Amino acid sequence: MKAAQNKIGFGLALRAAAITLAFLLFFTSSASFAASKPLPVKDQKKHRPFKPVEVVQTVLPTQRSDIFSGRLECMASAGSAALIEASSLQMLLAKDHSLRLPMASTTKVMTALLTLERCDLDEVIAFPKEAVGVGGSCIYAYEGEKMTIRDLLYGLMLRSGNDAAAALAIHMGGSLEGFAEIMNKRARLMGLSNSNFVSPNGLDRMGHYSSAYDLCVISAHALKNPDFKRIVSTQYYTIKTDRRKIYVKNKNSMLWDYEGCVGVKTGYTSKAGRCLIFAAERDGMLLVGCVLNCRPMFEVAEEMLDFGFENYEMVKAVLSGAELSRCAVVNGEQSVLTLAAKDDIVIPLRKGDELSVEVDIKLGGTVRAPIVEGERIGECELLIGGCPVGSTELIAKESIAMRDYSFYFRALMNLFSLR
Repeated sequence: MKAAQNKIGFGLALRAAAITLAFLLFFTSSASFAASKPLPVKDQKKHRPFKPVEVVQTVLPTQRSDIFSGRLECMASAGSAALIEASSLQMLLAKDHSLRLPMASTTKVMTALLTLERCDLDEVIAFPKEAVGVGGSCIYAYEGEKMTIRDLLYGLMLRSGNDAAAALAIHMGGSLEGFAEIMNKRARLMGLSNSNFVSPNGLDRMGHYSSAYDLCVISAHALKNPDFKRIVSTQYYTIKTDRRKIYVKNKNSMLWDYEGCVGVKTGYTSKAGRCLIFAAERDGMLLVGCVLNCRPMFEVAEEMLDFGFENYEMVKAVLSGAELSRCAVVNGEQSVLTLAAKDDIVIPLRKGDELSVEVDIKLGGTVRAPIVEGERIGECELLIGGCPVGSTELIAKESIAMRDYSFYFRALMNLFSLR
């Protein structure tokens, strides 16, 4: 009797445990399902991720002595100055180019570059309370006023809106401090060692500085982006918010006064003085310059650009498709492969100078058949006086099949036919 009761009690306990386990499994799976359900459309917009950022580490070039011209007399009025050719980042003119100085609103070039790399230009954001009334030049947006990222960028780069810079920084970094970390990380990826960012707009802050050369490099990177180039070369623009229209005019007078000018940014604070990053393009050559703490900044900029265009030109040192070398092929129906340049190598050269370059061929290893025409085989690097000035991939000029039984059969047939 007692054994039977024990057996019944064990059965009931087992059944209760099974029911409990079933309930646990049901609620766990329900919670997992709820967590895996997609967010409602309105919440998806709030949680929309930024564009994936694919930025590679940049190694700054060794500066070429054959094209460096030192400084012009007018550059003495600048605390720091530099003029570079944009594609090579080579300096043509410089005065204390690595000196660390406050740079005022030229800071906004980095803010704009990061925005273009990370954000959807058509995204609409509400102007944050923390960005309202930050001081200095502003677009004077209201808290909660809605506008696109694109319009904020025009307000940033044309009106030089300090509040627009703060709004973009908070949107991307969560705070001004968080965005400063993003700015400094990007500067390190560019190989810059004389820049430190504390604010997104350039208002005077302790430890916020850059150099003329660093700002030229940042601007050269930014000008590769068509949207950036379009924005900074625009003279007038109308910002459209959910409440009104804001009319802005570019503060860079060189857009009206200098042939080929494409921007990029003015700046001023009492500590930094008058600052200017400028760029112009003629005959396929893009020059980028910067003057910091320079009272006659527009006049000096024009003289520097005039010197650049009068004394330098872009030269095709290597043409795409040009045969540059040959290499042995293992197990191929042909034993030698012709190697060609994939792209042009275009470099700045002083007008009147004769181009004299060395070619350094680097193969990835033993070249084995089969080989397809256009396949990457190695790399070609050009040097002037031992200084690297450009490179391109080396590609196969032709296809080469691998030796198989038919190759040897044909070889034997040719041998017999000769007899």
